[in-house]
Amino acid sequence: MESHKSVEAGHLRAEAEGYREALSLFLAGTNEKATTHVYLQDIVERLPARKVFLDVGPADGTTTRFLAPFFDRSVCIEPSEPMRRVLRLACPQAEVVAEPVLQARIDARADLALLSHVLYYIPRVQWAVTVSRIVEWLAPGGLLLIILQHPDHACMRMVHHFTGQRFDLRELAAELAALPQGAVGGMSLDIVPAQYRSRDLGKTVTVADFHLSVPGGHHPAREAVEVYVQQHLRDGTGGYILRHDQHVLHILRSTV
Repeated sequence: MESHKSVEAGHLRAEAEGYREALSLFLAGTNEKATTHVYLQDIVERLPARKVFLDVGPADGTTTRFLAPFFDRSVCIEPSEPMRRVLRLACPQAEVVAEPVLQARIDARADLALLSHVLYYIPRVQWAVTVSRIVEWLAPGGLLLIILQHPDHACMRMVHHFTGQRFDLRELAAELAALPQGAVGGMSLDIVPAQYRSRDLGKTVTVADFHLSVPGGHHPAREAVEVYVQQHLRDGTGGYILRHDQHVLHILRSTV
């Protein structure tokens, strides 16, 4: 009789089909895009200028496609070739740069730049230099929005439980505030609510697997993730709920 071999979770990568399938499953069950788009539109409509939008790591281009009509020009930085293919279908008018931030050359000065759910995949020691590079591409008075999941809510508590990793924009803000006076003109932090719901255990475990797929993290057995979902994510009505409110860090470029 063959012994049972545990299947590891947390190993999905952006280049793999399984990653994109898990992302689609997550997006189908969450209100994240809906709440985030309402939040972003309110910000965009109050911008003093809307000539250039820079989306750094747009993935499937859903938010790029939503925001692009508000601007004269949209530029995307997307190093993943499979994601670039999807992006071009979603937002064909966008200019796409394949190099990562620290190697990219951008011939634009953005009125709004967006770095949404990307910093999980960038080494922590490179966060400040990466963000500083993006700020350089802002027009004077331009705005950079950085979005990550709230580290103290259910989804990121699960990530920390299994991987030991923690992603906190408050730490980044403190690090940037300690730098010598430069292009950063001001910062503030908002929270945008979001939650994933499902009545299917298997789908919920796959979505959990998606969130656990951060570089350098420990790969738990899928069975362990299923036990965690059963113990911590039940909603009391026979389904499952994963709260994943988002932190949004606003960084304003100085006007001088």
